[in-house]
Amino acid sequence: MNSAQRTVGDVMTQTVVAVSRTALYKEIVKTLADWKVSAMPVLEGEGRVVGVVSEADLLPKEEFKGRDPSRFEQLRRIDDLVKAGAATAEDLMSTPAITIHANATMAEAARVMARKGVKHLPVVDAEGMLTGIVSRSDLLKVYLRDDEDIAREVRDEVLARLFHNRKPTVEAHVAEGVVTLSGSLDDAALVPLVARLVRAVEGVVNVELQLTAPTTKHRIPEPPVVGPQF
Repeated sequence: MNSAQRTVGDVMTQTVVAVSRTALYKEIVKTLADWKVSAMPVLEGEGRVVGVVSEADLLPKEEFKGRDPSRFEQLRRIDDLVKAGAATAEDLMSTPAITIHANATMAEAARVMARKGVKHLPVVDAEGMLTGIVSRSDLLKVYLRDDEDIAREVRDEVLARLFHNRKPTVEAHVAEGVVTLSGSLDDAALVPLVARLVRAVEGVVNVELQLTAPTTKHRIPEPPVVGPQF
């Protein structure tokens, strides 16, 4: 399609708060509170991302305060116990950092977040230098797209190409991001293809099909009878 998919670079926040490896515990807490964020990259040198420190990394210090965990709990939660005694970002951060590049699609970023269970991804260049940060809320901005804008892309970039040089026999109506396709197709095999192409349009929440199409039936030839070999 002509319209390029939006990338992480289109929606990321370029002004990013970050801390160094040597940042102290209270400095980290204060920075998170001042900037109203729940996580931030940890940098070394002139901006290379080496980890991420989050509220979850800071909480074990409070959780284990004033109590001695059992031997079983110590073995089961050794990483959290280490963080409970940590004082700097270097010892608190999750590393290696899970990052992404600005030219990655929003769908790719969403898959990384889901697979890794993170809410934010530092955006880095080819050398690992910080260029921005993308959050779950950034990726959801695509669903703020206007219904008519979605309908226009479906008509111009999907249906017009499917019915090349002839008038489309399928109409698209969009309400709250849900695309309803109505009309007829020449072959039932095209139905899942059309649905997949429309579902890939940015901002589409769901696709409802009200299509008719003839089913092409192919006769399966019977296997040849093979006689005894002499």
